[in-house]
Amino acid sequence: MGKTILATTFVWLIGIGVAAANMPSGEAKRLKEAAQVVNELRATPDKGIPEELYEKAACVVVIPGMKKAAFVFGGEYGKGVMRCKNGNTWSAPVFMQLAKGSWGLQIGAQSADLVLLVMNREGADKLLNNKVTLGADIGIAAGPVGRTGTAATDAQITSQILSYSRTKGLFAGIDLSGGVLRPDEDINTKVYGANKSATEIVKGGAAPPAEARAFVATLGREARATTGQR
Repeated sequence: MGKTILATTFVWLIGIGVAAANMPSGEAKRLKEAAQVVNELRATPDKGIPEELYEKAACVVVIPGMKKAAFVFGGEYGKGVMRCKNGNTWSAPVFMQLAKGSWGLQIGAQSADLVLLVMNREGADKLLNNKVTLGADIGIAAGPVGRTGTAATDAQITSQILSYSRTKGLFAGIDLSGGVLRPDEDINTKVYGANKSATEIVKGGAAPPAEARAFVATLGREARATTGQR
């Protein structure tokens, strides 16, 4: 029995080493940048996302440095991460990708940080099960900015996703209608293994990689705020 336990533990430790080695350097950097974006936005509640919306959101998607792409007619493309709430806890991050025809970055800007709040589980399930077109398959609106969300419009109140962008230091809601958002299956497979779907990861079927520690801690603050923990 003892030998069996030791052998099993050894195999498990080898598996952890393989998983860690499969984390692409670009995704490790993206996780770090996503944590930085959320930290900076949380530090300026008067000009950023209202706290009450963070607390109500079922999932948070962060796409740091979404780039202008050299499409024929112009467009943007970015990769990021999404975490969802499971009761009083947050899931491991699911790697996501977003592509969209040109929505017009600020003049002279080449990239923008995006934060998307998925306001209910139905919206989260749509994102996890297939690629969706924002505004067509799932409702999306530019989110209200400021300490409270009392000035939200009807469109914002009824939308499943509220979207925000930060370009050249300026933070505002942004309309991403027409964009295609979906799990990045290639990266998720490299990080979590071929047998882990995006839905399984969100439901607690995978542990966060070590590289996600800062991002995990950042959103953990929101989970504590929601549940009254300190």
